[in-house]
Amino acid sequence: MNKYDSELVSGLLNSDGFEMTDDIEKADVILVNTCSVREHAENRALSNISQLQSLKRRKPELILGVLGCMSRHLGDKIFEDNTYVDLVLGPDSYRKLPEFLKNRKRYKNVEYKEYETYTDIFPLRKDGVTAYVAISRGCNEECSYCIVPFTRGKERSRSIESIIDEIEKLLDEGFKEITLLGQNVNSYNYQGTDFPKLLKRVSEIENLKRIRFATSHPMNLSDGLIDVMAERENVCPYLHLPVQSGSNRILEAMKRNYTVEKYIGLVEKSMSKIKDLSLTTDIISGFPGETEDDHRATIELVKKVEFDSAFTFKYSPRDKTEAFGLKDDVSEDVKISRLAEISEIIREVSLKKNREWIGKVTDIMIEGKSRRSDSEVFGRTGGFKKVVLKQNNLSAGTIVPVIIKDATSQTLFGELVG
Repeated sequence: MNKYDSELVSGLLNSDGFEMTDDIEKADVILVNTCSVREHAENRALSNISQLQSLKRRKPELILGVLGCMSRHLGDKIFEDNTYVDLVLGPDSYRKLPEFLKNRKRYKNVEYKEYETYTDIFPLRKDGVTAYVAISRGCNEECSYCIVPFTRGKERSRSIESIIDEIEKLLDEGFKEITLLGQNVNSYNYQGTDFPKLLKRVSEIENLKRIRFATSHPMNLSDGLIDVMAERENVCPYLHLPVQSGSNRILEAMKRNYTVEKYIGLVEKSMSKIKDLSLTTDIISGFPGETEDDHRATIELVKKVEFDSAFTFKYSPRDKTEAFGLKDDVSEDVKISRLAEISEIIREVSLKKNREWIGKVTDIMIEGKSRRSDSEVFGRTGGFKKVVLKQNNLSAGTIVPVIIKDATSQTLFGELVG
């Protein structure tokens, strides 16, 4: 979502006469887009901002701005601690940028006077084969650990027409694959059109080769959505479904509104209907009150479900969340130890599942040159698995059949069929 917002801001400024530069020394405006989901993300952003202070000293006319969720979260504190910052804008205030750049006065706007969808702004993207399209912003869930409802506001969905129009423009620019985005993407609802209906409508767009979506909440994984994924050939068999914990007690404290049994039932139903489905997840380790038994329950869930991969995090207290009032009683050492154990099991499962692909034939979409060698290219399966080929004459966006010859926990290695 932050990548999409950066493209959105670039499109806004591009339409106002600004041009992107890859050389930071030549920039007249530098904008740091930020995230507040974890403390580590904020600390990293603040570090990046502080490193720009020397550039600002050498070039006083440089405009330095901070955008995004951290702006909303920290507000005045960013100005107070970083006197060289000129601009602080929250996620719903990006339209203020051109006005500020003309007035050039120190400026902060982080409040929700209007909930934005930015429907009329076309993001500026670099060339590629895959692009993000935000279909909604904000979130109505009240997960006790999550700051997103505070930084991003209430959920609001874009019109179907604006989404279709943006996708068709992307296809005209040469993109082949679209990822639909939302803080809770499958709760999309615009004037009675829910996410399964939108997904089916998008899948009917001519020449759209592949469609993905993120991120889903288990409570909104409906039978209708599973059916669309199973029936529509260009909807990828890939589902990112955050579970967060394998303990019902912790899930209740997190206010996730489902049980482990409910989650497993959804997984089993999805797996039974969607061919070659890849399933990934998010897991938080060390939530307040998490015992060793709760941790073992998460381990058992990971082993039972066998996720293709997972994003794993230590619990990070966020003020303005309900969980911030709970005692953060799991020590840092225990958090790190539990996280390492979960990560190792996921790595072992990922390796096992990837090796099961050896000898199978599957289609991949070429995305570009491999980082490892200019004589290799890489692409992805419908299930989002990365595949490396010892070829250098395949164009990005081409879909080709490959046979998988080898695998690591993160990468498949294949050869062209025929």
